[in-house]
Amino acid sequence: MKRQCFTLATQPQIEAWISVLPFFLHILKEFSMRPIRRRQAPTGFTLVELLVVIAIIGVLVGLLLPAVQAAREAARRMSCSNNFKQIGLAVHNYHSTYDSLPIHGSGTHPTSGKNVWADRNDSSNRRLSFLVGILPFMEQQALWEQISNPSVVRTDGDTSATRGVVGNPWPAMGPTPEEINYIPWFTNIPALRCPSDPGVGLPALGRTNYVANLGDCFLDGRNGPLPVRSGYAVPYQEDSAWALEARAKNRGFFKIHARSRFRDILDGLANTICAGEIATDLGDNDIRTIGYDIGGSSDQGKIVTNPSFCSDDATPLIDPTRPQFWVASSNLYDSIAGRGFRWAEYLPNFGGFYTILSPNSETCGISVTSSTLGSTSSRHQGGTHVLMGDGAVRFITDSIDAGNSHAQMIWSGNTPGAASPYGLWGALGTRASKEVISEEF
Repeated sequence: MKRQCFTLATQPQIEAWISVLPFFLHILKEFSMRPIRRRQAPTGFTLVELLVVIAIIGVLVGLLLPAVQAAREAARRMSCSNNFKQIGLAVHNYHSTYDSLPIHGSGTHPTSGKNVWADRNDSSNRRLSFLVGILPFMEQQALWEQISNPSVVRTDGDTSATRGVVGNPWPAMGPTPEEINYIPWFTNIPALRCPSDPGVGLPALGRTNYVANLGDCFLDGRNGPLPVRSGYAVPYQEDSAWALEARAKNRGFFKIHARSRFRDILDGLANTICAGEIATDLGDNDIRTIGYDIGGSSDQGKIVTNPSFCSDDATPLIDPTRPQFWVASSNLYDSIAGRGFRWAEYLPNFGGFYTILSPNSETCGISVTSSTLGSTSSRHQGGTHVLMGDGAVRFITDSIDAGNSHAQMIWSGNTPGAASPYGLWGALGTRASKEVISEEF
């Protein structure tokens, strides 16, 4: 029954196909008998065609170039972050070995009490940054050996000089970090450089893009609990007046000239910045990389009571047509004093930053060798990297909550121990002010 239904339903269709089959066979025969005409290949491009192709290529390059540049910057930024992670790992390994953080402001004493800002060839005068101490833990053992042993080699090769020659070597732990003829201080360490920063060569010595977090008070930034002026006994002993002042104002991850441990970071390692990124100076009057000198030590109170003093000054210090640059002025720091110009130097202008003004803000101070208020900065778009105490690397945007930039800093003369007035940014920079970090950053 089923077979009969199939036959009755399809038979008319089959007969229709059979009736038109001769027509299709005739058409196929006609096409098969025709000769194939081959089109003659053109001998070349016309001018119009060539211009069109060039225009298309130009448009494609214009569209692709920003994407390529963005990809390259992303790779450089990743490399920068990896460098910071290695520094964080080195700090943790140092602490595991010595049960202490590397001292920021360490080194040898001179034979007699000298001002800490004095340049010396017979000692490093307690001016070495924390980066010197972690060299063996970041695959720089060879450089550490040069520093930790006496050396007779000079960068200029001069054998008649009074230091760095046979019979009168550089001392172990070197001279003070401004000495250009001491090879380790002149050495550029790739692990301390951000690939996005183009700064190279003189007048800098060995550059660094990674510096210590010194907290939220720049008052006498070079001073810790040890007397730093001549007339004191050597080796320096902690002075009660200096120590009292240091405890009130040195609130960052690192304590100047003092030993500290992870246990001192009461706010938690994950909530406290260990180190930050800075851009090095290119000699172009960039407000982030060269300091504006407002005067002597008697004038630092102007910045202590108003961190935005340089941007608030009645006389424009920042070029209104180019707000990332200072106006041409003789008050800028000397060209050899750019930020990040000495990797081995602990002084705030070269080796530290403060969580007071937001990232990529102006650098303002009273002296290269005393107090410089500088924040983090970078050649990345929109922010900077910071290394947290637990070893994590975070990218902090310029728009982070930085509280009141006109608020007076916390020191022994102004509510010591109080929470930072500089918002989330200030809270991340202080180690033991009991601020609760509840925001994402």
